[in-house]
Amino acid sequence: MASTPITVSQATVRRGQTWRAMSRNSGVLIGGTIVLITILVAILAPVLAPMDPYVTNPARQLLPPGSPGHILGTDELGRDMASRLIYGARLSLGIGLLAALLASSTGLVLGTASGFFGGWTDTVVMRAMDIMLAFPYILLAIVIVAVIGPGLVNTLLAVAVLGIPFYVRVVRAAVLSIKEQEYVMAARIIGCTDRRIMGRTIVPNVMSPVITAFSLDVGWLILEAASLSFLGLGAQPPTAEWGAMLASSRQYFVLAPHVALLPGLCIFVLVLGCNLFGDGLRDALDPRLRVQ
Repeated sequence: MASTPITVSQATVRRGQTWRAMSRNSGVLIGGTIVLITILVAILAPVLAPMDPYVTNPARQLLPPGSPGHILGTDELGRDMASRLIYGARLSLGIGLLAALLASSTGLVLGTASGFFGGWTDTVVMRAMDIMLAFPYILLAIVIVAVIGPGLVNTLLAVAVLGIPFYVRVVRAAVLSIKEQEYVMAARIIGCTDRRIMGRTIVPNVMSPVITAFSLDVGWLILEAASLSFLGLGAQPPTAEWGAMLASSRQYFVLAPHVALLPGLCIFVLVLGCNLFGDGLRDALDPRLRVQ
């Protein structure tokens, strides 16, 4: 009895190639490990933190790392640095992820509409994005926060607005290429509405560059949020957020450098991990780069 040949779909083959490329990419492995560890630390903060990050003890202020009961020392108010850094991972990573999610969702809608409909829709959307890009990012963020007021939520909204043009341009470029494909033409011929074509045909095919852009954008938005907090426009004291911790401790740098170096190092490592993961993911998802 003849056996039935087993066929493997092209999608399955591509998924296998992508997973193999990701597993062999050092950027994905190193960056993904850093991001994963940060996520676990943020989730398990109540378990990992040795004490309450907001409890002050003026008698034990500015203790160096390795002091009894304070493995990473204390800050200018005697608060445990290790606990504040652990809880700070929640806010810094959370702001980056939520801001990137909000920016990517808005950019996906605007970019899809701009590329699909063209005409005046494309002109209005892209001119608005050009106006936003004409301003330095940090200056635009300062203006937004100055208008709506400082605070953690407003910082999240401000950095999310900064990321929208990036996604709009990425999605629009992908849509302009995809909408000329034969399967999109076939959908038009059989009478599919524009809404159905965009939702069922266009959007699923632009998700790959959006996911790549998202992974690259998170680190940048974390850095922007930390910059606003450093300027006093983001998270406000005594919030345990890395940018705010860096701002409040800069005047003690000479006396106790660890209070500024530790949150700065956390920001650097997390942003580096996000960028390494994003670059590696882009290489893994791009067939041309895999061939090279």
